[in-house]
Amino acid sequence: MNAISIANLTKRYGTTLAVDDVSFEIAEGSVCGLLGPNGAGKSTTMRCLLGLIRRTSGQLAIGGKPIVAETFESVAYVPDSNALYCWMTIAQHIEVTRRSYRNFDRLRLNELIAMFALDPRKKVGALSKGQQTAVALALAFSINPRVLVLDEPSSGLDPIFQRVVLDLIIDASSNGATVLFSSHQIGQVERAADRVVIMRSGKTIVDGEIDRLKSDEKIVEAIFPSDAFSTAHFDADARIRRVERTGRTLRLFVRSDAEAVARDVETLAPRAVQIVDLGLEDIFLGAVGADAITQGVS
Repeated sequence: MNAISIANLTKRYGTTLAVDDVSFEIAEGSVCGLLGPNGAGKSTTMRCLLGLIRRTSGQLAIGGKPIVAETFESVAYVPDSNALYCWMTIAQHIEVTRRSYRNFDRLRLNELIAMFALDPRKKVGALSKGQQTAVALALAFSINPRVLVLDEPSSGLDPIFQRVVLDLIIDASSNGATVLFSSHQIGQVERAADRVVIMRSGKTIVDGEIDRLKSDEKIVEAIFPSDAFSTAHFDADARIRRVERTGRTLRLFVRSDAEAVARDVETLAPRAVQIVDLGLEDIFLGAVGADAITQGVS
C-alpha cells in the first residue's frame, strides 16, 4: 500500500502557480527525497499534503485515507523554519509532546536529546538554528511516527549531526516508517533515499527509484591533451543524450552501447577514457539544467 499519495495537486497564490498538477506516490517503508531548485514548489507540496495550506485542486492521502485530525497521531512534520515556541524550554516542549501523542516514547526521546547534545533546561529562543532543528527532530522521532515529512531536516546542523539525521531516517525506514524529505544537498538524498522526485517550476520532472534511474544511462568520460578536439561526431549520435565539454574534459551521457561509444572516443586519441555510472547529481542537473548550479538546490 502507498503511505503517501499525491494526485494532480495544484496550488495557486492569486495569479502565481506554485504547484502545477503534481502527482507521485510513496510506498510504505520507502524513503523519498524531494529535490529541486529554489522556488520549485517542494515546501508548498509538503504543506498541502499535511493540510497546513489549502490546495487549489487535487487529491491527497496518507495511509490510503484523506487527511483528518487523527492522521497526525502517526505523522511527524519538521518544517524548514523554526515552528517551536521561543519562550518555552526544551523540557516544556517535551511535556507538550508527551501529552499530545499516545505513542510518545520517553526512552527514545532521552536517547535523541543525548545524541544531539541538547540541554532540556534551555529556552528555544536561546538556541542556535541547528539546535532548534535538532529539538524539532528529537520531538518528531520520539512519537514513533509511521510517516515523517521533513523539510530540510539537516538545516543548520554541522556535518556530524547531518550524518546522525540521515542515520535516523534510514533506521526509521528499516522499521517500517515512510519518509518524505527535502534537502539542498544531493548527496544526502543519494545516501538515504531509495527513490527521488525532482521538481522544477511547480512541476514533477523526474519520479522514480534511484537505482533504476542510475542504470538508465552511463557516462563516457575522456581527458584530451588539449581543448582542440571536436565533438561534431557525437552531437547527432542517437546513442548519446547529452554532450558536455569543459576545457580538456569530454563527458558523453550515453543511453546505450557505452563500450562502443568509448571505443569511438578512443579514435580521437584522448589521454584517458573511462565509463562511469550516472550519479544522482548528474540526474538532477540533466533534469533541471545547468543553471540550477547558480540558482541553488532547495
